[in-house]
Amino acid sequence: MQNTYWHNLLISFLFVIACLGIKAQNEISSPYSGFGIGSLTHINAGPLQAMGGVAYAMQNHYWINFKNPASYVAFDSLSILMDASFSIISGKLVSQNKTQQNVIARPNYLLIGLPITRHWRTSIGILPFSSLDYAINDSKTVENIGQIDYQYRGEGGLYQLYWGNAFRLFKGFSIGINLSYLFGSKNTIRMAEFVAPNFLNSRIEDNNQVNGLYLSAGVQYLIKLKEHHTLGVGVVYENSAYIATSRNLFVKHYQGSYSSGITYDTVLYTDKGKGIMRIPQSVGGGISYNFKDKIIIGFDATRQNWTQYKMNGSKDTMLRNMLLFSAGLQFTPDPTSGKFGKRINFRIGAKYSTGYFSVRGTPISEYTVCAGIGLPLRTFNTNASLNIMVEYGQMGTLKNSLFRQDVLKLTFNFILHEKWYQRVKLE
Repeated sequence: MQNTYWHNLLISFLFVIACLGIKAQNEISSPYSGFGIGSLTHINAGPLQAMGGVAYAMQNHYWINFKNPASYVAFDSLSILMDASFSIISGKLVSQNKTQQNVIARPNYLLIGLPITRHWRTSIGILPFSSLDYAINDSKTVENIGQIDYQYRGEGGLYQLYWGNAFRLFKGFSIGINLSYLFGSKNTIRMAEFVAPNFLNSRIEDNNQVNGLYLSAGVQYLIKLKEHHTLGVGVVYENSAYIATSRNLFVKHYQGSYSSGITYDTVLYTDKGKGIMRIPQSVGGGISYNFKDKIIIGFDATRQNWTQYKMNGSKDTMLRNMLLFSAGLQFTPDPTSGKFGKRINFRIGAKYSTGYFSVRGTPISEYTVCAGIGLPLRTFNTNASLNIMVEYGQMGTLKNSLFRQDVLKLTFNFILHEKWYQRVKLE
């Protein structure tokens, strides 16, 4: 048993090292990721993600619900939880006359949950916060100049490394806080190349490194309505974070194609020094209903004030305040049964976001539907599970000559619930 424990622990730590070392790919190369801090990931723990991402009022012995740190108090006092996830993603970008499609695989997160004392639990984890990945080519013809080819590219994203703690103040009521370190980059390139040979082409590179602290706090209250019936309420507040940036700006003039041409002149290189990225505050609340762990239902609502976002003192006028709604259901035939089939979790969910930016006066909204199952695994531990989820999402519109983004995602999530803090009793 001890060998199995240390073997699983080693695998988990190797997985997190890989997550830190690999440059994560984004879900799809999308022009929409060029706004604000990029495409928001909205990732949640595997079982909750399959329920539409509901989280604020959810609490379970076998889930690491990092969206509301107050939920950590549900961790078993004699066990360690480890949760790892990866996805296979098929993305499609559709315009009125073109379609672009790609398929990628990527790790999602690694989470660990631990008991400290009778009323204190803690969790650590790493996961993506946002992603930036787009490549746009355009051209136009100008009188007396000829054709000009334009390229706009962006890459990078933010990652979240968090440490959370939760405390049970009295029966059913808990509070928690996550201290997160946000880090990553936001890099953009703009190019203009003239077909006529007697003009100098230009390339502007704007590179930003980002790192800083981010706080979120939550409360939960579980109310026993009557025997086997529990109502939960939860609220989470995320502060307005001021994240340090380091910026370099390059402006170059050259002849020919940049990939094969010779750089003619570096017109400008500027070390802009330190700056500030302001990520706006958000507040969310949710309710849940639990009947004997057989039926679990949840509903969440979130508001984030993205009009307050700033990057190095500049506002993004395309941004708007965002509302996000999530709802989900889990059904388990008989959670206490010894039969495998009766302990399988069946999950469905949906979420809708108004989007946090608009293009050409059109809000870029997003909706997602999902379904999944949770399979108990006796091979490792009676409380380990493999969770599988299928998710389909659509973002944007074809109106006003815009793009629509379709994403089909298959996610695998493994949760290990391993006993520890147990002393061997000799007789």
